[in-house]
Amino acid sequence: MSAPYVLVLFYSRHGATRALAESIALGIEQSGINAQIRTVPDAETSNLADSEGTLYVTQDDLRECSGLALGSPTRFGHMASALSAFIETTTSEWLSGSLIDKPATLFTSSSSLHGGQESTLLSMALPLIHQGMLLVGVPYNVAELHSTTRGGTPYGASQVSQNSHRLSQDEQRIAVAQGKRLGTLAQRLSSR
Repeated sequence: MSAPYVLVLFYSRHGATRALAESIALGIEQSGINAQIRTVPDAETSNLADSEGTLYVTQDDLRECSGLALGSPTRFGHMASALSAFIETTTSEWLSGSLIDKPATLFTSSSSLHGGQESTLLSMALPLIHQGMLLVGVPYNVAELHSTTRGGTPYGASQVSQNSHRLSQDEQRIAVAQGKRLGTLAQRLSSR
């Protein structure tokens, strides 16, 4: 049996959502549990990884995780179709109940300040609720939620790229705090 881990599953075309995934993974690791970063392909492929070397997710990666961080760029207020396509293949997890009571959190990026971040986060929550997962947001004791002028919401970490894939200091701190909270909860819930 492998060591417990939290799956950080994302889709990123230009790197902004990837930067958030890496910060969330850092927070997860700081909590004392392993983070496993995976992505989804744009289309059917026989490759095992993307051009950056990130492995593509498998059903086993999802089924065996102790928690999930799910991230996507905002596409008209909704998750990217590549990530949605993978989510639509999780019927066997739903039927088996393999994700019930596991914690999950969400993150997104958009190119503009009013680009639909919160609606994207909420749309990503719907399939996780159907899976019986426990949603974990960002509480307001994360001080950067009060000072950010770009990304970051209580629904989940976010980034406003505005032609830069670099996270602001507030965006990064919110993502790390979110990952740390998810990792801590994953450990507590999996030790039951």
